[in-house]
Amino acid sequence: MSDMITADLVDLDLSADTKEAAARALAERMVALGRVTDLDGFLADVAAREAQMPTGLDGGIGIPHCRSTHVTEPTLAFGRSADGIDFGAADGPADLIFLIAAPAGADDAHLTILSSLARQLMNAEFTDALRSVGAAGTAAALIRGEEAPADGAPENTAAASGAASADAAAGSTPEPSDAGGPAPAVTAEPGSGPAVDAGFAPGERPFRIVAVTSCPTGIAHTYMAAESLENAGREAGAEVSVETQGSAGFTRLDPEVIAAADGVIFAHDVPVRDKTRFAGKPTVDVGVKAGINRPGELITEVREKAARGEVTAAATAGTPVERSGDSREGYGTKLRKWLMSGVSYMVPFVAAGGLLIALGFAIGGYKINKAPSVMDHFVWTQADSWGALLFQIGGVAFAFLVPVLAGYIAYGMADRPGLVPGFVGGSIALTINAGFLGGLAAGLIAGGVVMAIQRIGIPAALRGIMPVVVIPLISSAIVGFLMFVVIGKPIAAAQKGMTDWLNGLTGTNAILLGGLLGLMMCFDLGGPVNKVAYTFATAGIAVAAPSDSAMKIMAAVMAAGMVPPLAMALATTVRGRLFTQTERENGKAAWVLGASFISEGAIPFAAADPLRVIPSAMVGGALTGALSMTFGATLRAPHGGIFVVPLIGNPFLYLIAIAAGVLVTTALVVVLKGMRRPVPGTAADDPATGAAAAAPGTKQAVAA
Repeated sequence: MSDMITADLVDLDLSADTKEAAARALAERMVALGRVTDLDGFLADVAAREAQMPTGLDGGIGIPHCRSTHVTEPTLAFGRSADGIDFGAADGPADLIFLIAAPAGADDAHLTILSSLARQLMNAEFTDALRSVGAAGTAAALIRGEEAPADGAPENTAAASGAASADAAAGSTPEPSDAGGPAPAVTAEPGSGPAVDAGFAPGERPFRIVAVTSCPTGIAHTYMAAESLENAGREAGAEVSVETQGSAGFTRLDPEVIAAADGVIFAHDVPVRDKTRFAGKPTVDVGVKAGINRPGELITEVREKAARGEVTAAATAGTPVERSGDSREGYGTKLRKWLMSGVSYMVPFVAAGGLLIALGFAIGGYKINKAPSVMDHFVWTQADSWGALLFQIGGVAFAFLVPVLAGYIAYGMADRPGLVPGFVGGSIALTINAGFLGGLAAGLIAGGVVMAIQRIGIPAALRGIMPVVVIPLISSAIVGFLMFVVIGKPIAAAQKGMTDWLNGLTGTNAILLGGLLGLMMCFDLGGPVNKVAYTFATAGIAVAAPSDSAMKIMAAVMAAGMVPPLAMALATTVRGRLFTQTERENGKAAWVLGASFISEGAIPFAAADPLRVIPSAMVGGALTGALSMTFGATLRAPHGGIFVVPLIGNPFLYLIAIAAGVLVTTALVVVLKGMRRPVPGTAADDPATGAAAAAPGTKQAVAA
């Protein structure tokens, strides 16, 4: 650990007032020691990691961290703030900030030591000692787990290095002591924690829990959650075994330990690997921060589920629908996640079916929808036959949209048992002409019905047939009854009313709608708001003969979604000095992503400078959406970007609308970035080179 943190990497009087400024102050110390080669490129990677999930932890701790190609060797910097800095923790600002920098290809040994530090942060004695220490060298020694020199004494780096290496090699842990003595050592940990000895009397059977912890980076939160769960298990009289699926790999829990477990806790923000090992047991599934902040509640919850006989069905490892949220989330947040799970599975059907139908029209003309079945009439040498084939394949794909939407909404709510009633309800929605509104209702009803059934206490002898026979049978019957008899007709009437309203949009109303959809497409760049606008547009064209208004809406949505990445690409080209080297490289890829209608191509820019990039993108997107509606551009395909221009009505004016939005967004970004105060040492601050892009490896101007 001694080569990871020295006194030069410690700031006991950190004066930063924001998490960005704190990361910059600590990162500058890394740059000074040659541990980081590109300050702003590294900070952009830190910001991108922070955008995935705040790194503040209860207890006044902030742990910004990332893997980065700009890091030469694993490094740890520590800062102590008198006023505290907001890192997004629920209990308030952090006064102890650890910036962890790992190379993109860091070896397992270094990552394991960093992970062990994360475990030590759960130790109150360790953090109290850091709050009272008076010298940088002493703080560095405490973090390394060495005999701390007296405050003010010079740090013996060579001796420290030997001690740390010996401790790490032996896996030893010095005994805890008062703040003036050695802190608990940060030593290598295995990939999985052993069962915790809770001090039970001979013959007494403790409640046994197996847990899996993981986070996107796999350096800090993964191991802190493991430590919290193990400590809470001791206090609750439970035997806890944790499998940490971190950057240093993971060692699978012994199958016998899993088989003997009474309950399972998943505290994760990335899919659990080999999840099927834990099927058939009471399970609590939450985000990794819940495992850190409230482990006692999770242990209580899994015990209560075991008492009620609630178990999970067999699950597919690495399923895309991972319930990684906090169980204390509000209903609105949960509802959004359930709906987005259905939309995420529906979108590929929309893209494939829509493009096939559009190609069918392009090859066979707009009367191709009246062609006979290709099973009865197909001529290999006729273009019309090929057009009819593509159109009919696309139509079959489109027929799955509503059932898939409903099925995977129910899946997001209730896992695999929700699939059958969800698909049945979605198919009924199509049968009674309730459309997408019917699919949304069917999915929510199916998931709710299955969740209600799962809460009923079932004798152990019947649990095996519940997910295969009982739940699908009862839930499908209930959903079918409600859709056919109770709510089907009102929803179908509402769907028809919405369709008639869209068909009647003209003039100012259509332009305002185009502007609103453009704002939504650029608000979160592929996030929930963006998906709502996209789903609204695709719902209108997901029929054999969509209305002219529906195709105008689809055109406006796609045009607006192309604006942010294209604008960022243009801005990095015309004013490269305002962007970091990493951002300029991302700008090259953004040309292709934007042209392909992949709004996510602008996310790296928005994550690094959201207050300038996102509002600028929204203005340009709104302008493009409004112009597209004004020009009457239409689009039959739900995706494709410039590659489906031949399928667009009024293509020339459509491209003008996109260009206008790109130019406006580019201008706003350049002006807003140019107004900030240049950071000393950047290309923008150097009058001799201000007009040119900075050379790779130099500091760049970043968001104020």
